[in-house]
Amino acid sequence: MVLPFGIPNILLFLLAFGTGLTLDAFYDTLGVHTSACVALALVRVLFISVSFNRDAIDEPEPSLGNMGFKWFSVYAILCIIVHHLVVFFLEAFKLDEAGYTLGRALLSAVFSLFVILLVEFIFHNRKAN
Repeated sequence: MVLPFGIPNILLFLLAFGTGLTLDAFYDTLGVHTSACVALALVRVLFISVSFNRDAIDEPEPSLGNMGFKWFSVYAILCIIVHHLVVFFLEAFKLDEAGYTLGRALLSAVFSLFVILLVEFIFHNRKAN
C-alpha cells in the first residue's frame, strides 16, 4: 500500500503476487491471499491513476505525512475494504452466509484501518513547509 509511486505496475503486480503466494504457502489457503493482494494492487493502480497524474508527483510514496489525512484515509479505506472482502469471501466460498462474512470483513477492515492510521501517525515524516 505504501510502495513508491514510481514503481512500475508490472513490478507492483509481481510483488503482490509473490507476497500473496508466500502467505498462501504458509497458511495453506490455495490462492486466497494471492487473489486479495493482486486485487489490492489493482485498486492501488486505479486509485492513484484517477487521483492524479503519476508523472507529476513530487512525493516519493503515498503516506500520511506526504499526502495528507483526507487523501490517505480514503486511499487506505478503499484498499483495505477491497482486500478484506476478497479474503473473507474467498475463504467462506459461499454466499448463503454473506451477511456474516460481510460483517467479519468490515470489522476486520475497521481494526486494520485503525492500526494503519496509528502506525502512520507515529512513524510518518511531517512534510516540510
